[in-house]
Amino acid sequence: MDLEFLADEEGLRHAIDLLRREFTTVSAVDLPASLPETGPGARAVLELLAPKVLSEAARLDSATAFAHMDPPTPWITWATTLWNASLNQNLLHPATAPAARHLEEKVVQWLAPYFGMSGGHMTPGSTLANLTALWAARECAGVKEVIASESAHLSIGKAAHILGMRFRQLPVDAAGALRGDEVPDDLSRTALVLTAGTTSTGAIDPLDLAGRAAWTHVDAAWAGPLRLTRHAERLAGISRADSVAISAHKWLFQPKESALVLFRDNAKASAAISFGGAYLAVPNVGVLGSHGATAVPLLATLLAWGRTGLAARIEHCVDIADEFAEFVRHDPRLLLLTAPQSGIVVWRPRDTKTFDKVLQALPSGSTSTTTLDGERWFRNVAANPNADIQLLVGEMRKAIASA
Repeated sequence: MDLEFLADEEGLRHAIDLLRREFTTVSAVDLPASLPETGPGARAVLELLAPKVLSEAARLDSATAFAHMDPPTPWITWATTLWNASLNQNLLHPATAPAARHLEEKVVQWLAPYFGMSGGHMTPGSTLANLTALWAARECAGVKEVIASESAHLSIGKAAHILGMRFRQLPVDAAGALRGDEVPDDLSRTALVLTAGTTSTGAIDPLDLAGRAAWTHVDAAWAGPLRLTRHAERLAGISRADSVAISAHKWLFQPKESALVLFRDNAKASAAISFGGAYLAVPNVGVLGSHGATAVPLLATLLAWGRTGLAARIEHCVDIADEFAEFVRHDPRLLLLTAPQSGIVVWRPRDTKTFDKVLQALPSGSTSTTTLDGERWFRNVAANPNADIQLLVGEMRKAIASA
């Protein structure tokens, strides 16, 4: 019997101990130039890699992590991801993953009604969710072109290119949201993509446009989970869409790669993007072939927290973004682009010559940048419930003073 395929309790405990360890100094990992003929064994490799993997990575749960749409993950997802790795289930084949298939169906059943959708499935990210939705639009509604805003995620243009459809982008307002008056009257052969939470500014397109086109898709990768919170009305109109994409590895606090594509008429959409095969017991729906059990950590998180527990964490993130924006608004040295719509604060020094000095003085991982109309702005994203807003404001004041 090969013991490498059995649970080594001492080895797994050691892995957890390494996860907890503080690595104060990190030396270069001495990896061989080519694949070694023989290996030193699993525990030796853990010791070798831990300083590199665990200490050099960005700590997304730190008090000053406020820069990106990448949240920390709750420990229940670490445990269930370990289960997933040990089982290696493939949802393509019901015989190998009966439990995982059921749990994905349950997750979709729980979440779809918040968006007015009837069903869907999980994907490794919203890039694939957007592609899947626009594929369904082509098959179900016969669309020939895709229209989105200039702020739409690059995956929308990618999907249109892959699917052989014309792609047009429309102007946005000062906050980065689609200008409704720029949308053409004739959308009879068009998939209209609306964004709920643009990448640069967190802007929410006018969702009252949903339903005007042959197919409306809402890319709600970032802001979609607001539908489960007291801020649900910020996405009013989303239920009139034909499809919705949500990144669970953003505001649902899941590990990469976890997302959902949801459809208002799931039976029709899924049938249009299904393929069979002699080796398949059920049709293969969507872009993916082999498909892992990413629903297990998501379901575990939702079950552990409940809707109110999830909502409380997202609402806290929105609150600290609003608090940070108020600091910026009231500091005469700073300029706030606009009030945050979905937990993203975009700002800059009024004296643009100090931009780089301020950036260098800010804590690593606290702030990212974006370029709007040729001008650089700072961007802070409230994805981390553990962010210490008072500490961040204090560091901000010091950075501005030093510039």
